[in-house]
Amino acid sequence: MNYLFFGLLACVFSLLLTPVIRRYSLRKNIVDLPAVAPKRKIHDQPMPLLGGWAIFLSFCLSAWLMAIFNPDFFAGFFMTKYLVGITFAGLVLMIGGYLDDRYHLKPSRQICFPISAAVIVVAAGIGISYITNPFGGTIVLDQWALTLFSLNGLPYKLVLFADIFTLVWLLATTYTTKILDGLDGLVSGITVIGGSIICILSLTKEVAQPETAVLAAILAGAALGFLVWNWHPAKIFLGEGGSTWTGFMLGTLAIIAGGKIATALLILGIPALDILWAIGRRVFARKSAFVSDRGHLHFRLLDAGFSHRQAVLLLYTLTAVFGSVTLVTRGSQKLYALLVLALVMILLTLAVILVYRKKIKTHS
Repeated sequence: MNYLFFGLLACVFSLLLTPVIRRYSLRKNIVDLPAVAPKRKIHDQPMPLLGGWAIFLSFCLSAWLMAIFNPDFFAGFFMTKYLVGITFAGLVLMIGGYLDDRYHLKPSRQICFPISAAVIVVAAGIGISYITNPFGGTIVLDQWALTLFSLNGLPYKLVLFADIFTLVWLLATTYTTKILDGLDGLVSGITVIGGSIICILSLTKEVAQPETAVLAAILAGAALGFLVWNWHPAKIFLGEGGSTWTGFMLGTLAIIAGGKIATALLILGIPALDILWAIGRRVFARKSAFVSDRGHLHFRLLDAGFSHRQAVLLLYTLTAVFGSVTLVTRGSQKLYALLVLALVMILLTLAVILVYRKKIKTHS
């Protein structure tokens, strides 16, 4: 399989599809209005949404073309039902995102689509059967299994703990990128980095999964093509569908690549810790944990004096550095890397807060 070719193919598809989707979004007036939440909006004019459709469609076109022209793609561990499940799960997320961008759904209705997408992936047989203990051994999750039915000789099972863990994991990665999507090019760029790292990891002797590698390369390529249009100043936004699907795909590929949960945590560690920080801060202040504000790290960087591009590039760098650590670490080393990442996150947040307060005092 030619990883570079299909990655570039996805990039070209995305480059060509994005302006088409942009025109459609403007024509249908599916735009993000800065006046809706002026404190959290960094743009001063209506911005077209639905950009995630360019990445999703480019990924699906490239992945299925690759599968068609590589008959041996499904000859190994990667079965046809996996790609079918990934495609339909993504379609559910994208349709839900379209409806939300157009009709502004309530959170109680929005969450139905990520849950449905996660269930589809689990039903397709993609799941986490065990977790590697960083101090040695494994934690088995597939001990309790019940065969529901068989189709074409393939059993479809309900694996209680494994399925629940997979559902929670996919929802966590989905909402991590959704909340992270606050600056131009941030989520799409991190998707490029994350897809590239998973691609390289999948080609190592430890994992040895060329099928996962080519899908990760396609994801990175599709996100890169969109990033050209999404880089600051952005001409189009990901929208609800794109911001959730990118995290969902990174989480799914991490599962397929041998349950590399630590890898995804190092890639998405900064935004994940930022979410935990935000929830803790809101609960401590006796506010709803789900109310949006400008307390997230990417907004604090802007408030502290970073330019838009400087803030994004800093977060790119942290993602690339800690994500790459997973390529050279094993076992407990990854746990130590996660602890270092948490420490960096805490120190960076405190530094930004101090700089911001000093800036406020200076101008008061």
